[in-house]
Amino acid sequence: MNTRAGQLLRGLSGLLAGGLVVLAVALGVAWYVADQAGSSGPGAQTLVWHSVAAVAAVLAQRYADRHRDVGGALAACAVIVIAAVLLSVEWLV
Repeated sequence: MNTRAGQLLRGLSGLLAGGLVVLAVALGVAWYVADQAGSSGPGAQTLVWHSVAAVAAVLAQRYADRHRDVGGALAACAVIVIAAVLLSVEWLV
């Protein structure tokens, strides 16, 4: 998919994958700071789910960037789904 739509899809999914990595790192820093201060911070379950989602999204994005076919488009869509599910389950519930 070397079309404009394919480029936009890969761009959006890349942005989301990067955002998930930044979010996972920020939560790790928040956990460390809270632990040092002796207060409650993000729990281990939250850190694990965000880390797993970030790794999965980066792997899917990497595939999407290297395959400009239907498989790459599906991988880019997988990144969007991963981000939507993680944010819905961890942040909206």
